[in-house]
Amino acid sequence: MAERREDLPFAGITVVSIEQAVAAPFATRQLADLGARVIKVERPGGGDFARRYDTTVHGQSSYFVWLNRSKESVTLDLKSEAGRAILEQLLGEADVFVQNLAPGAAARMGLGPDALGERFPSLIPCTISGYGTTGPWADRKAYDLLVQCQTGLVSLTGNEHGAARVGVSIADISAGMYAYSGILTALFKRATTGEARAVEVSLFEALAEWVSQPAHYTRHGGTQPPRIGTQHATIAPYGAYPAADGRAVLFTVQNEREWAGLCERFLRRPDLVEDKRFTTMSDRVAHRDQLNGIIGERFSRLDSGEAMKLLDGAGIANSSVNDIGDFLAHPVLEGRGRWQDVRIPGGTTIPALVPPADLAGIPPRMGPVPAEGEHTESILGELGYGTAEIERLRTDGVI
Repeated sequence: MAERREDLPFAGITVVSIEQAVAAPFATRQLADLGARVIKVERPGGGDFARRYDTTVHGQSSYFVWLNRSKESVTLDLKSEAGRAILEQLLGEADVFVQNLAPGAAARMGLGPDALGERFPSLIPCTISGYGTTGPWADRKAYDLLVQCQTGLVSLTGNEHGAARVGVSIADISAGMYAYSGILTALFKRATTGEARAVEVSLFEALAEWVSQPAHYTRHGGTQPPRIGTQHATIAPYGAYPAADGRAVLFTVQNEREWAGLCERFLRRPDLVEDKRFTTMSDRVAHRDQLNGIIGERFSRLDSGEAMKLLDGAGIANSSVNDIGDFLAHPVLEGRGRWQDVRIPGGTTIPALVPPADLAGIPPRMGPVPAEGEHTESILGELGYGTAEIERLRTDGVI
């Protein structure tokens, strides 16, 4: 895998980010993966609080090592005049500025997009907020599960026994993805017109886009999709069924051709193709319980391996229901070389997944995860600070 930034598509792009948690670090890590220089500004004496979410990865946080490879860390006390002066120097050399500070904090420090545009006309500022920087909830803090609740996503997950959060930080991840694509769009706009445009993304509006289908279903159908575990609210059959060996197999039928194949080659019930209860997808959803009974009875006479082989033969997409341990050993990840070693603070190397978008002939940069403030002295040296000045800044608590 490539380690040389100069060989990658974003070589020459510098990103300064005042970031914490997940959304902003996810956006900037993707820029770093493809060669951007990402300078992560952290608080002295603690840094990004995601560093302390857990200690499971050889003493490091699983969140932090996931989100922060290939970055440089500088510590700055932005409440101090000297710290803000250093930040101004960094921004003067940057192409992109990303921040997900608490509501109103960036504006109070003169880091809002309008103020930055006046001082740095070519800089692309990106703001990631909870509910937007304007509107009735602009001043509210937001975290992933809060946004899952506010968008109604939690009401769609789980089963008849209760709601459940999505098991990953889906609001943060969606916001980070939209921030990344927004930054790329702004860079393209600047390259073609010379204009630097600000980017704004909120966790709420990013996840709102992702719940648009159930929103349309609810608005126009009069009721929201039911919460039914691994089943699908609007497609049937679609779900996990226990086989005779106790292992569950999930499969889905997406169209009438697949339905006929399932009936004839898996269920061994070709008569069901013409059964009016199951003729269309809407019919099958309406008679889901009866259909599940027929499918469940067939699964009860097969072990999971047999069931999956028969489903394959019928041209029906299917899957075992894996846990994370199964995923870690997945043959696709191994066979396609998706794991690459990354160094973490302390010198240990760990396997990490390479980015999912492959650019032909351009392997991503899988650089080390920085220790807090690891690059402070080298970056200050680039800005013209001498050894004595750096030591004074350290003594004063600025870095």
